[in-house]
Parts: sequence; structure tokens; C-alpha cells
Amino acid sequence: MTEFTSTPDQQLLDLEIKDAHVIFDHVWEELEEELGHENLRFPKELILLGGAPGAGKGTQTKFIMNARGLTCAPIVVSSLLVTPEAQEIKSKGGMVGDSQVVRILLKKLLEEEYRDGALLDGFPRTRVQVECLKLLVDRINQLHNEFQDTPLAISFRRPTIHAMLLFIGEQTSISRQLLRGDQIAAHNKEVTETGVGTLINQRATDLSENSARRRYRVFKEQTWDALTSLKEIYHYHFINAEGPIEEVEEKILEELRYQSSLELETRTYDRLQPLPTAAEIIIHARQELVKRLNSYELENTDLFIRTVNIINAKFMPIINRHALSGRAVVNSIDPIWHDPLAIAMLIDIFSERGFHAVVDKHIQETPEKVDLQTGVIRRSEKVVYRIQIHFKGSEIRRG
Repeated sequence: MTEFTSTPDQQLLDLEIKDAHVIFDHVWEELEEELGHENLRFPKELILLGGAPGAGKGTQTKFIMNARGLTCAPIVVSSLLVTPEAQEIKSKGGMVGDSQVVRILLKKLLEEEYRDGALLDGFPRTRVQVECLKLLVDRINQLHNEFQDTPLAISFRRPTIHAMLLFIGEQTSISRQLLRGDQIAAHNKEVTETGVGTLINQRATDLSENSARRRYRVFKEQTWDALTSLKEIYHYHFINAEGPIEEVEEKILEELRYQSSLELETRTYDRLQPLPTAAEIIIHARQELVKRLNSYELENTDLFIRTVNIINAKFMPIINRHALSGRAVVNSIDPIWHDPLAIAMLIDIFSERGFHAVVDKHIQETPEKVDLQTGVIRRSEKVVYRIQIHFKGSEIRRG
């Protein structure tokens, strides 16, 4: 008979999971008792923003929220923990207890301004907090299932979780922390001397290299493992934040491309899945355009020549006169447009030349004769093709 023994790491993890259940269940019971089951309405989207000290979380927060269309204030977990005990722990580079963090955070998430989504700066930071996050997401999903066929369904949507980690190396982190300390100190000195402006809170860790180094190592030893453990569960974004701000922003945008399978309800996603996305169509659009134009030349030569000649003789003079506005409208009664293939050629020709063409067909009726016996008016029909051509207009220099 084989005996299985758990390793010290596994024993620690088991203990942390047990602690997380105790903490979370206690907080959840308090919320249900205080607010009621039907009022536990959490955000549709959670962006978990973590990063090494000095990685630029504060700088990138607004950019990330704009990218996701969130207008509420970010939730900076460290700012929620303002008790004297918490302040003392933080001033020494340590972290506040998990129970206190989870209790304050969950209550904050229930505020109405966060119904559509929230960015959490600094959560989770420990493995216990990771387990509490998992339990929270499970409970939100349970609420979604419970209310999905009721009038309250819109308030209990399936959650979308983005975990984003901004990473920099230790030396970069220390340099940035100390630089930030110098900048804040200079700013506060100027405010004190002039009386103009507002003092900025000075982190003790930004004034000492040893404290800055300790803060980074706390991040690597505790927060790093907590955040990287999320990549197996939620949509995970690892961002190398060593470079310039613009470069980091581009990486963030690339990571936050639309993920419909994560954001839409299952039934909605399945309904839309047969339709290609714009990105899927665009990726081969140029190659397909070239194929069509070559096929017109090889397989429908006469019609293609006529179409090109009409565009050159009738359309281009009008387009040239509207070069400043970037928009021209041409009405044509040429019978060539009765052939749908000629219209397809026209649209593709303009696309290849850098224009965007839209064709509308209008039927105009003109009275011709009245039957004196019956009073019926005989009308003739004229088909008019209205072609709108859009392009980038000329930039006018104004002195």
C-alpha cells in the first residue's frame, strides 16, 4: 500500500485555502445580513492591476480604464486601508492582513458606480487573497445562475476577470522609487515655501534604498506568486513595463483586445459566433481585393475596360473638384450599372485607389400621359445610380 505525504509547500497552501474560506464565508455572511441577498450586486468586470513597485500602476490606471470604457474611480486598495494599525504596517514596507482587506474591498465593490466594472489596484497580493477572489467569482457566478431567468438578471451578469501584471526588474524598481521620492520631496518643498499647490503623501520606502529594496522583495516573495497563479484561471496579461510610457501603453492595448468569449453571456456569444469579426475580415481583405481585380481583367475584360473608362471620364473630374472636402457624389443613368458585376467592379476599383464608394439605386417616376377615359396616369421610370465617394480631403493651410 502506497502512502502519500504532502510537502511543506502543499501543507502551507492547504492552510491558506482553509484560511481563505473562513475569512470569505465570514465576510459574505456579514454582507448578506447587512444588505440582503438580492443586493449583492458585484461588478460585471474586474481588472486586477498588480505590479512591482515603480512599475507605473498609477500612471497606467487611467489609460487602462479608458481602454475598457470604465468611468468610475479606480479602487486603490492601499488607500482603503487607513486605520492607524494599517498605516504603521505599510510605512515599514509590510502588508495589511487579508481579513481586513477582503472585508473592506467587497463592501466597496458593491457601490453602485462599480456595477459595470472596476479596476483594483493592489489586489490580490497574497495567496489567501487569491483564494478569496476565486470564492468571490464563484459566488457571483452562482448569483448569475440564480437570477438569469428573472427580472433582476441584468444586475447579476456573468463576471469577466482580467489579471494584469506590470513587471520591472529590481534595479529599475529601486531607481524609480527613489526618483519618485526625490520628485515628491522637491514638490512638497516648493508647496511649503510658496503656499501654492497641494502636498503629496511621501512614502517612507521612497526615501531609503534599503526600504525600496525590501518593498520590491516583498512583492517578489508574496505578490508575484499570488498574481502569476491567476494565469491558469482568468484572462492574464503580463506587461513588460521597463520601457517608455508610450511603449508600455501599446503593449497594454495589444493585451486588451476585445475578448467576446469572456465578456458576452454564453447564449449571446453562441448566437454571434458564426459572424466573423472585423479583424478576421480585414486580415485578408487586400489579398482578396487583388484577386477580384485580376479576375475582372482576365475573365470580364470588356466590362472591366468600360467601367474603368467611365470612372476616368465621368467620375474623376467631379472627384477632383471636391478634393478639399474629401466627399463627392455622382448621379449616373448609364445602363452599365444595371449589371451588378459592374457595380462590384466600381466599388473595388475605388477601394484599390484609396477611395470608399457607396452605391444607391433610385427609381424616378415621371408622368407622361393621362388616359382621358380611365383617368390613369401613365408614368415612365428612370433608374438613377447615386454613387458617394469618400476619401481623405486636402489639408488647407491657413496663415
